[in-house]
Amino acid sequence: MEGKTCCVSGHRDIPADETAPVKEALRQEIEKAVNDGFTAFLSGFADGVDQYFAEIILELQDENPNLKLIAVLPYQKRMDSLCQKEHTNALLDACAEVIVIQEEYRPNVYAKCNRYMVEHSDRVIAVYDGREKGGTVKTIRFAHQFRKELREIPIGLNLDKNRTNLGQNRR
Repeated sequence: MEGKTCCVSGHRDIPADETAPVKEALRQEIEKAVNDGFTAFLSGFADGVDQYFAEIILELQDENPNLKLIAVLPYQKRMDSLCQKEHTNALLDACAEVIVIQEEYRPNVYAKCNRYMVEHSDRVIAVYDGREKGGTVKTIRFAHQFRKELREIPIGLNLDKNRTNLGQNRR
């Protein structure tokens, strides 16, 4: 991947009353990334944050055709199911590239997908509510492990001591 690369991680179940503020904060982080010279954007295409991210990248592509959206999907059947839905099929069609991590589902495939995105990114944007379990916290830990720039968008009421343990906006 040429240029600076940014990926996203976030929850699938954003509360309805937080959707608009999350989308706005995500847009601000993406615009900051574009202003900082990022041109490639990786999304795992999960429901929620991943798809909001993809939609925003494609909107910004109208003004900046140098931006590339890259789908990083965990396994082949996930791609097949996304292609069956009109909205996600259109998002996938607009991608510069679609990467499928492995052919078959295995219990650790989502972690592999998140790790791949972090390893191939310079910046990680995480929409995070403080949960101690799940893909987003694991992705944040990968960002720390690989010393990637982390931009965190805090949400929800679960923000507790975990935030101090994980850090925020650190390299």
